[in-house]
Amino acid sequence: MTKNFVSNKDVTVRMFESDFLEAFSRIHYTVPLFIFLPVIAYFLYRSILFSLSASVIVLFIIFGLIVWSLTEYTLHRFVFHFPAKSEFGKKIHFIFHGVHHDYPMDSKRLVMVPTVSIPLSILFYYLFEAIFGVVYVAPLFIGFIAGYLFYDLTHYAIHHFNMHSKLWLAIKKHHIKHHFENENLGYGVSSPIWDKIIGTDFPKKK
Repeated sequence: MTKNFVSNKDVTVRMFESDFLEAFSRIHYTVPLFIFLPVIAYFLYRSILFSLSASVIVLFIIFGLIVWSLTEYTLHRFVFHFPAKSEFGKKIHFIFHGVHHDYPMDSKRLVMVPTVSIPLSILFYYLFEAIFGVVYVAPLFIGFIAGYLFYDLTHYAIHHFNMHSKLWLAIKKHHIKHHFENENLGYGVSSPIWDKIIGTDFPKKK
């Protein structure tokens, strides 16, 4: 979707005529923590309740983090950047992700709204449960949700926090290039690892 401009100010553009719908399109960046930290605590309790060893819990948490990182890449590349052709498709794309590219500093639209994150988390939970079973899905889901929270907070930090370490600066530079250099590359937000593996990383300058 071709952008007419990019705002460098922390301003929020109205997306819906309905005040009710508009209210659900904005969120403070700390809200996902209040929603999903209790979810992580609950599934940690369930993991212990199932008498899983500490090593098994840690192993599945790490696996869940890896699964999230691939999910993050896939959603960003194929859902948030789907090639809209019709006017209706372009409007849907703008609501999904185009608004963020036009207003990248909008602090109220940098993390996933609960009306999207909660249904998606439920969908992924039952998908993982069908694959791994009710016991092992508990620690896996801890890693998956922790990865999601890391993604949301990293995304906010990239646009609004000053970063000093080489690691965080590299992550920030990768995402800023996606915004201002080529939005068809650099789909990993919290990590560029899948861009490097799949081949959508930015070419190194000679």
